[in-house]
Amino acid sequence: MLNRSVAPDSKPIQPLTLIHPEPIKYGNGLQAFIFQSPHQELIKFEFVFNNIFGAEEFPLYNTAMAAMLKEGTGSLSSAEIAEKVDFYGAYLMPEYSFDHTSLTVYTMHKYVDRVLPIVSDILNHSQFPQRELDTFVRNSKQSLQISLQKNDFVGRRLFYENVFGENRYGMVPTLESYDKIGRGDLLHLFQRQIRPNNCTLFVAGNVDQQVLEHIRNYFDEQWCGISEIADNDLVSLNEKSGTTIVEQKADALQSALRMGQLTVNRSDADFPAVQFVNTLLGGFFGSRLMRNIREDKGYTYSIGSAVASLKHTGFFTLASEVGVDVTKATLLEIEKEFEALRQERTKTEEIDLVRRYMQGVMLGSLESIFSHVDKFKAVYFSNMDLSYYNYYADVIANISASQVQDIAIRYFDFEKLVKVVVGKVG
Repeated sequence: MLNRSVAPDSKPIQPLTLIHPEPIKYGNGLQAFIFQSPHQELIKFEFVFNNIFGAEEFPLYNTAMAAMLKEGTGSLSSAEIAEKVDFYGAYLMPEYSFDHTSLTVYTMHKYVDRVLPIVSDILNHSQFPQRELDTFVRNSKQSLQISLQKNDFVGRRLFYENVFGENRYGMVPTLESYDKIGRGDLLHLFQRQIRPNNCTLFVAGNVDQQVLEHIRNYFDEQWCGISEIADNDLVSLNEKSGTTIVEQKADALQSALRMGQLTVNRSDADFPAVQFVNTLLGGFFGSRLMRNIREDKGYTYSIGSAVASLKHTGFFTLASEVGVDVTKATLLEIEKEFEALRQERTKTEEIDLVRRYMQGVMLGSLESIFSHVDKFKAVYFSNMDLSYYNYYADVIANISASQVQDIAIRYFDFEKLVKVVVGKVG
C-alpha cells in the first residue's frame, strides 16, 4: 500500500529527448517537416508564411489578410467553408504575428482527403470578398473603440510605439487606418505572400504514406509558386530608451503600468540566462515582483514580466495594473527590485527554486507530438537546430549567483526602461 506520509524520491531531471522531424523539399519550393506519431489519429497541418512587406510598411494589410483567409474563395463562400470544415469535425485557424502569418488545420486521419482540398482552395484562390471585408473593417473599428477605453490596452500600444519606433513592430492600428484597407491591396499581398516558396509546412500525427501522397498532390502539384519574392526585410529600430510616458485619466480607478526595452533574441548566447533572470524577477508566481508587489504590499492582483524573441530583435516587458493611490509607490518598489538584482548576489536557495521551476516547465511543455513541433519551430525560425535545447538546459542547470548578477547588470537597468503609465501618478 502507498504510504502517503513518505515523500517520493526526488531525481535529477534528465536531458530532454526531442523528436527530430523528417524534412521534405518539394519542387515548387515548399519546405515541409513531418513529425511522426503513428498512434495519434488527430493530425495537425500548420502552414507558416514569412510576412512580406513592401517599401511602405503597413502591417494592417498582413493582419487583415490573415484574418480573412477563410472568408471565401472562387468556388466557396465563407459560410460554405465553415460548414464543410465543421461537417468533418475539423478546425481551421488563421493567425498573425509580428514576423509570420499561419493557417493551422486540425483534422482526423480518416478525413484528411476531404479537408485538405478545402485548405488547398483557400491557399490558391482566396478572394477577400468586399462584403466580408466591410464586415471585418466595421467589427475591427468597433472593437478598437471599445479597447481604447481600457487603460491596459492603451498602455500596451504606447509601449510598442516607444520601444520599437516607426516600423512593423511599433505600428499600431488607428480607426482611420482601417479605412485604408482595400480589397485590391489584400489580393496583391496574398499573391506575393501565400505562396509555396514562402511557406514552411509542419505536419504532426499519424502521417502515413497516404497522407504524404495527399500533401504532395494538393501542395506540390496543385500549388504554383513565383520565382522571386521582393521583400523589404529591413527593420530600423528606434527605441526611446529611458523615456517615461504618462497618459492621465481623470476618472481612473487603476493605473496600467507597462515598461521594458529591446534586448537580445534567441540567437544570442545570453538568451537562456536572460530568460532565467527574467523568471526570477517576474516570470512566475513565486517571482520577486509577485512576492513584493502582490503578496507583501497588496498593490495588485497580478504583476509579471517576460522576454520575447522576434526575427530582428528581442524585447523585455513588464506589466501590471494597480490602484491609482499606489501607482507611485509601485514604481518605486519595482525600481528597488531591479536594483537589488544588480547590487546583491542572489541566494543559492532562490536560484535553485527558479532552476527547478524552469526545468519543470520545459518538461511539462512536451506533453504531445504537437509540443515537439512548437519546440522545433522556435529554433528553426531563429536559424538554429534542436541542439539549442541542450545548450539551454545546460545554462539553466549551471547558472551561478555571479552570472545572475552579471546578466542583471547588463540587461536589466531600470533607468533604461521605457516606462508607460496610463491612469494617475501620485
